[in-house]
Amino acid sequence: MIETYIKKVASTTKRGDAREESYYPALAELLEQFSETERHKKVHVTVLPKKTEAGNPDFRVWDGKHSQVGYVEAKPPKANLDDIETSDQLKRYISTFPNLILTNFYEFRLYRNGQRVDNVLLARPYIPAKLKTIPPAEHTTEFLALLEKFFQFSLPTTFTAESLAYELATRTRFLRDQIIKEELREASGAGGKKILGFYEAFQTHLIANLKPDEFADLYAQTITYGLFAARTRANETFNRKLAYDLIPKTIGILRDIFHFISFDPPEQLQVTVDDIAEVLSVADVKKILHQYFKEGKGSDPIFHFYETFLAEYNPQERERRGVYYTPEPVVSYIVRSLDIILKETFDRRDGFATQSVTVLDPAGGTLTFLAEAAKLAVHEFVKKYGSGAKGAFIEEHILQHFFAFELMMAPYAAGHLKIGYLLEELGHKLSGDERFQFYLTNTLEMEELAQTSLPRNVFTFRRVALGW
Repeated sequence: MIETYIKKVASTTKRGDAREESYYPALAELLEQFSETERHKKVHVTVLPKKTEAGNPDFRVWDGKHSQVGYVEAKPPKANLDDIETSDQLKRYISTFPNLILTNFYEFRLYRNGQRVDNVLLARPYIPAKLKTIPPAEHTTEFLALLEKFFQFSLPTTFTAESLAYELATRTRFLRDQIIKEELREASGAGGKKILGFYEAFQTHLIANLKPDEFADLYAQTITYGLFAARTRANETFNRKLAYDLIPKTIGILRDIFHFISFDPPEQLQVTVDDIAEVLSVADVKKILHQYFKEGKGSDPIFHFYETFLAEYNPQERERRGVYYTPEPVVSYIVRSLDIILKETFDRRDGFATQSVTVLDPAGGTLTFLAEAAKLAVHEFVKKYGSGAKGAFIEEHILQHFFAFELMMAPYAAGHLKIGYLLEELGHKLSGDERFQFYLTNTLEMEELAQTSLPRNVFTFRRVALGW
């Protein structure tokens, strides 16, 4: 196996016209043969197209379904790996992908969680280059041990909220900077055109001065937190394709983005999204959310995790956008105070439960305040009129007269999830075309927004005109 590999690589070198890509088949065959022969497990080695130096490493090694083994970044045989190791490109790769091999087809370096843990010189590249002959294999035992270590990798199964946020933030930054930005720049391909379509619609109908880099940030966060949101609804099995079915139908924009992500993404985007999905697949997300609750952080663990994630992903954005959790006692005090004002000052005897009361949160975030108001309204209704008509009350009042706007996609998704869970707890599960009237929009833009179709021509940004 090793001798055959070295012979193929040396023969390619001896031709004199070989490019880096000319060596790919030999390495892909070696990795597949090693796994099948030594480990009795079949793996798939995918050679990833790379238009620029950005994007993913050259090879993705995976189980053929959804589980990643690792990545391989290859350079020409004449490349000095000491120089490559200090390049910005490799620094990005080893900080993002926890199991990575760097090779010039003769020397192999293995990186685990950002650190080089092994390196082996299998053969000397100057022999075929200068002497035009096949070099003898060296350090074969050590090389097989390096490959075994590479194939043994598995993601940790135990995460804290902070460690999960770190893993997701690292990959989301890579997704933003190396994949989405590059797809926007190279928008000639089918996948690039679809991402460009999302960008143009966001720019035209949501944020007029949205720049490409800002969109890439918004879109990357949307993908990661959408996957997180879907994972909270999954049981054992979870992956990119299942995520679409797990996104509530009431979050139309997110479902349309995930229809593209799940079924028709460009390969570079698909690989990174799969990597994020696998991290979430092995993480016990429900346990993490429950731990937030046990630590006394209240009953809003989904937003708590977003705050944790954003603090790791982009602390400046968190501060600029004011993504800080309002303590539940403060929320409760404000909402109950408004309920008293409605009753005593405006003669709305049922407070938030009064049918003539319309509620709007113009910067809804994850619906912390509106969820508390809805919960208080339902409790007020049940206390006065019994639970028999509670379902109709939710349909005719909460879903018709409670509104919120939000500019940031991730809290928008989290808010829809939270209100969906809350309504289920209160006895009403959203079904069919039902939705809570929470809209992704810029509250400060006052002009009426036209409808627009995005990829798949299915969803529309809408402006709600409120009459008081």
